[in-house]
Amino acid sequence: MKRKAKYRIFTIRREMIHVGDQVDHTMMLTEMEGEPLEYEKGVAGEFISRHSVGFHDRIKGSGPMQGYAVTTFEDGQVYSRYEGHRDAATKITKGTWKVYKGTGKLKTLSGDGTFTVTYGSKPEEYILEIEGDYSL
Repeated sequence: MKRKAKYRIFTIRREMIHVGDQVDHTMMLTEMEGEPLEYEKGVAGEFISRHSVGFHDRIKGSGPMQGYAVTTFEDGQVYSRYEGHRDAATKITKGTWKVYKGTGKLKTLSGDGTFTVTYGSKPEEYILEIEGDYSL
């Protein structure tokens, strides 16, 4: 089944280290939490929380990123892995995600799709739009 969701996500922790091989080359580890802006209740019930950790390798604001997300619902959790790339000119990150584990009513869940991250209206706030195909 096809599904879409839109989340407001917030950076709750960020560690950045300058690589030093060229100007503006950094490695970052981020921890984020989120809440739904547009979400359709599924078989696992109401949304509870979304937590993710990501690793970013950026040169002058552009570069790859990867990480893990855990989304918790009242009757199960979804664990997914994601990879993407941020473009400094547009300040947009686009990428792909894939479910690697589910619990509770989502134990047999599989799925994959795409995502886009844009800036929100507050510091450390971003808008995450996800779409993809799921099957139980």
